[in-house]
Amino acid sequence: MAEKNLTAKDIFKKEFNKAMRGYNVAEVDEYLDSIIRDYDSYQKDVAYLKNENERLVSKVDDLTKQLALTKKNVPASPGSGVTNFDILKRLSNLEKHVFGSRINNTDNTTNFTQSTK
Repeated sequence: MAEKNLTAKDIFKKEFNKAMRGYNVAEVDEYLDSIIRDYDSYQKDVAYLKNENERLVSKVDDLTKQLALTKKNVPASPGSGVTNFDILKRLSNLEKHVFGSRINNTDNTTNFTQSTK
């Protein structure tokens, strides 16, 4: 960040040389007072933003450390390598377990033979 050459106090204490056809002293003083108020306001804003930036950088560092710790302590999720085939196989096994006796006892073929009398 660039260094500032003036402070609000420097602006306030600045004395101008008076000349025969110089500027209106009251007008210059009024304008410098306005500059001093703005300068003070900017300095406060910069200080606040520096503190806020330091706080947020610190928080990011803390959260990054927490994330690294959680990644180390948590085992890989069981579903990370699951494919559709695996899901269908599990579903099929579940259906066999739940409905197994009904599926095995049911004959899905239709008898088209006619009885003769």
